[in-house]
Amino acid sequence: MMLNPAIGELISKYDNRYRLVIDISREARNISEDAEKRGEVLIEKPVSIAINKLADEKR
Repeated sequence: MMLNPAIGELISKYDNRYRLVIDISREARNISEDAEKRGEVLIEKPVSIAINKLADEKR
């Protein structure tokens, strides 16, 4: 059972898992930096937000 079903969708849509990891980490870093600049406390982890965002974009 996957904790985050969006990752299963992403794996099937990416030809290269390395590219997927790079895209997720880059997006998570941007989310974290933006939240820090705004002084916002993230309840959900930036990686989870990035996975969901990329999955929505790939649909």
